[in-house]
Amino acid sequence: MAVPKKRTGHSAQGHRRSNWKATKPETTKCPNCGATVLAHTICTECGTYKGKPVSLKDRKEAEVVKEEKKSAKKTAKKAEKEEEKTEKKTKKAAAKSEKVEEPKTEEATEE
Repeated sequence: MAVPKKRTGHSAQGHRRSNWKATKPETTKCPNCGATVLAHTICTECGTYKGKPVSLKDRKEAEVVKEEKKSAKKTAKKAEKEEEKTEKKTKKAAAKSEKVEEPKTEEATEE
């Protein structure tokens, strides 16, 4: 193995390292919250990556929101069905009452 005969001086070391320049990291804006974030990393503000929740806390919140939407849809559908049933019942009741009233009026006119 090659071993240097003498130490490299500070000046020579500095000249050699003069091209070691730091570059600015690429930053982007989070599509969810708009915060400045390093490229290809999770947003530290909202915990999302590419618009999807990544942290466990946010995943649970997203699941709760999805379940609420589903249950809201189900309850809306159930409410619509119940309204349709009540409308049908009222129509049937109205039809029955009309049928009952009509013969009475005819009988009254015949007398």
